[in-house]
Amino acid sequence: MTTSEERLKILKMIDDGKINAEEGAKLLSALSESRQSKSKPAVRSTTGGARWLRVRVTDMVTGKPKATVNLPLGLVDAGMNIASKYAPDIAFDELIASINDGAQGKIIDVIDEEDGEHVEIFIE
Repeated sequence: MTTSEERLKILKMIDDGKINAEEGAKLLSALSESRQSKSKPAVRSTTGGARWLRVRVTDMVTGKPKATVNLPLGLVDAGMNIASKYAPDIAFDELIASINDGAQGKIIDVIDEEDGEHVEIFIE
């Protein structure tokens, strides 16, 4: 069943009184989220050993690490889905494409002068 057919079916259920408007809105929202998650590219599993996504956040004033995250590439999809909600301006599709194309080394290097942080992301 296509998305438009599913939407019409939900609207018909509201019209027929089988569900109320709030329940219909929840169903429509879930349908939209399901559609978005299906359309996002995924990180392909790698062969030839484990690969890691490493994120390092450093305080620019003290030079001390504020956060370090090491994530196997196999778990990156979950992290990308979470991160995309907090940083919608980042082109996560392009980042995933780079990872799938075999990118290695430092792939992102950002200095946030407002917060005094240096963020680096590596693929190893």
